Amino acid sequence: MQTLDTTYAALADPTRRAILARLALGEATVGEIADPFPISGPAVSRHLKVLEEADLVVRRKQGQTHILSLNPSGLKSAQEWLDYYRAFWTSSLDRLEAHLKSTPQKESK
Repeated sequence: MQTLDTTYAALADPTRRAILARLALGEATVGEIADPFPISGPAVSRHLKVLEEADLVVRRKQGQTHILSLNPSGLKSAQEWLDYYRAFWTSSLDRLEAHLKSTPQKESK
């Protein structure tokens, strides 16, 4: 089961974010994903496993080839969390702005 913590832990790593950015362009094989990174194949596989466990990436087999694609619905819980706090802070800052505008300014001497 995907949790918010799992999603953000997966997104915390720059290599995993780069993998997601690549998959946002379209499906790719494991080799195509691994090619631009200066890390070992097993290290890339571990990153992919974290992304799959966070439900951010889907893997399917075509013959002996593993094809990966982005799972946009995997980001849903993270987006909902961000949306909630965006609304909270926007409302709070709007109230602060209204309060500051309604408060008389003291003149400095």
